[in-house]
Amino acid sequence: MQTFLVGGAIRDALLGLPSGDRDWVVVGATPDEMIARGFMAVGRDFPVFLHPETREEYALARTERKSAPGYRGFVVHAAPDVTLEEDLARRDLTVNAMALPAECVAEPLDDSRLIDPYGGRKDIEERLLRHVTDAFREDPVRILRLARFTARFTDFDVAPETGALMRDMVAAGEVDALVPERVWQELARGLMEARPSRMFEQLRACGALAVLLPEVDRLWGVPQTAAHHPEIDTGKHLMMVLDMAAELNASRAVRFACLMHDLGKGTTPAEVLPRHIGHEQRSAQLLRAVCERWRVPVELRELADVVAREHGNIHRSGELGAAATLRLLERCDAFRRPERFAEALLACECDARGRLGFSERDYPQRRRLEAALALARGVDTASIARDAQAAGAKGPKIAEAIARARVAAIDAAPAL
Repeated sequence: MQTFLVGGAIRDALLGLPSGDRDWVVVGATPDEMIARGFMAVGRDFPVFLHPETREEYALARTERKSAPGYRGFVVHAAPDVTLEEDLARRDLTVNAMALPAECVAEPLDDSRLIDPYGGRKDIEERLLRHVTDAFREDPVRILRLARFTARFTDFDVAPETGALMRDMVAAGEVDALVPERVWQELARGLMEARPSRMFEQLRACGALAVLLPEVDRLWGVPQTAAHHPEIDTGKHLMMVLDMAAELNASRAVRFACLMHDLGKGTTPAEVLPRHIGHEQRSAQLLRAVCERWRVPVELRELADVVAREHGNIHRSGELGAAATLRLLERCDAFRRPERFAEALLACECDARGRLGFSERDYPQRRRLEAALALARGVDTASIARDAQAAGAKGPKIAEAIARARVAAIDAAPAL
């Protein structure tokens, strides 16, 4: 029985990056032997065990193959006769297919006995993401995973032969069979990488974006008015917005809203281009279909819907009077959900600054609407309601009285 550290921890150490969770592979053991040593079995589909003290995951060396045409799972072979090299061969990328004997694992990592049968170290030096073997094609989620790595390791490129393999997989319909949970898991993680635009550009390059997110894919080549969008191309703008969200350290919900906010521009009739009148409502409709398809969490759906519907009005909010500003706050449900409204404003700032030549521009709309909401929330609504009820007013009249007071509060602020 031999134990090896494998995967991302070694990759990150060679890159000089802090490593997160460590993954271990055990060669020459059976499940019964692992349990006898105090490990707890947790793997449902293949043998994985938790260390009795560190609680780190230890997997038995295994091979696997697709269970049937169309991706729905794998047949796993885990046995004492599976070698370390066979286990590494089933991994996705060479940079993730290296191992170290457990006794060499220390801080800093001792890589003098690095086991690297597929050239991972050389690919790290050359900044290449390359598949290990043709077994890569047996799990199409690896296309998403590789694309996500391009967003994390921004100075790495995809090896030409790997790009060709991914295009072949897409053309063969492999991506069509991916289950929603796995797609969303990778998309959600990719949104949080250093340059999320690279994930979507890579998916587009191999054809997977047109299958998974056709609403996003069709934005490339759609023109916008040059006066407002010097970059002109809507797809390029969308990627600039995403990267601005990463630069501003925005939450996943904000980044998803940024990805979804302009979907309607892809359905603008050709005869009215480069203008996009009414694209906000079309974006909201398309957003709902995307969220249903990939089972996007409700809180992300709700923020994206607000941003899709109202980002144009938020951009123009400096032109609004107090009454119109209040109506905008109400449509955004800002009084009940002030934290979500703050995230909507951040998404709109990313949209405004995600344009050619605008990345360093100020976005006063955000401050103005935050101040307007604070003033309106400062109104003593309970007192107004009591006075209105004492005067014989009921529901709608009380609401009108509160609205008038909020408008007056916003209007009285000279800076607004």
